[in-house]
This record gives sequence, C-alpha cells and structure tokens, in this order.
Amino acid sequence: MLDKFIAIEPVCCNKYQTKMNENVPYPYLGNELSEQEKIETIEYHFRHILQAIGMDLNDDSLQKTPHRYAKMLVKELFQGLNDKAFPSITTQDNKFHYKQPLIESHISIQSVCEHHFVPILGYCHIAYIPKDRVIGLSKLNRVAKYFARRPQVQERLTKQISTKLCEILETPDVAVVIDALHLCVRMRGIQDQDALTRTMDLGGVFTQDSFRNEFLSHIPKLSEMKL
Repeated sequence: MLDKFIAIEPVCCNKYQTKMNENVPYPYLGNELSEQEKIETIEYHFRHILQAIGMDLNDDSLQKTPHRYAKMLVKELFQGLNDKAFPSITTQDNKFHYKQPLIESHISIQSVCEHHFVPILGYCHIAYIPKDRVIGLSKLNRVAKYFARRPQVQERLTKQISTKLCEILETPDVAVVIDALHLCVRMRGIQDQDALTRTMDLGGVFTQDSFRNEFLSHIPKLSEMKL
C-alpha cells in the first residue's frame, strides 16, 4: 500500500493537448503512472479525505473503502480516459444503399460531472444518414459510453460523440441528443428534484428543418423523459 505522496508529472504542457488525439478539446494532460500506481495514489489521498471528515477507517465497513473507491475510478468510471479502451469499430460497405435516417434512442449513459464529481445519468439519442459506410448498432452505444466514462460536462460529451461518429462514418449527417439529470443539481446547491438537461449537436442535413424535426419527432420530448 502506498504510504507516501507521489509527485505526478503531466505528460503534456497544454491543457488542450491530449494523448487521445481527439478533435474536441478536453482538459487532459496524462501522466506516466501505471494503472496500479494510479489506484495506489488515489487510495492514499482518499484515505486522508475520509479522515479529514472524521470517518473511522478502523471500522470494518470502511477499512477497504479507499481501495474500492480508487479501483472504481480507474477501472470503471474513468475508463474513457484510456485511449486504448476505445472500442474496436469496423464499418461495412453500404451495399443496400440505405439513404434514410437511422435512429437509435435511449442509449443509457453514466458519467461524472467534472465540477463536483457526482453522477450525470441519462440517455443519448443518435441518428445518422449513411453514405458509403454503416456500422453495427451496438457500436453507437459503445462510442457514447466511452466518452461518458470520464469527468465531463454534458455539452462537450454531446459534441465528442457526434464528432467521433462523423469521423467513423465518413459523413457530416449525424445528430446527437443527450437528456440527463445532474446530481450536482439534485443533491446540492439548488437541490432541484425535477430539472433535466437536454443538449444536442446537429450536423449536415440535420441542420435543415425537415430532417431536424423528423429526428426530434422520433425521440421523447424532454417533458416526457423519466430519469
């Protein structure tokens, strides 16, 4: 177990520079810590956080909490910070010449607000119009979940999903909507139990009224969402 502070040197010097080679700016610097070193470092500091708020870490319910928390962050909640964890995605020729919108709604997402580090929970709705390439439906889910698994703001998350799908599908005709509840709004501050947030990124033909309205008509109104 780590028993002293480890000095962590960032890999990048510009907060808009990223090891992940993404087109949407993300405040990630990276470091040279191994996965195990990350877990040990977080465990060390979270143990001190619990002690600072007066928790008894000798209690059998709390003894392993710092380790459980650190392991959860590195191996589960923030897997989207690991560029090697990006899903393997292959596209296929659009041999059947499908040229209409393909819409997948209610893709569940779980993320963490980077301002207060509490959950963002919601659904992502995606549409695209194929040109020469198509992908399996589950790959839409995997792309959305990858970008959600990191500290986020909803606006950026929406843009990251849309931008990556445009790149993969080789078309600008992509639309992404995210409906989410933010526990930083529900549990603290204003403590509003009903507020939901919708963000959208509409590209290509989806900026036109007819395509935009068709897409939005196939997903629930925000007032109808149950989160």
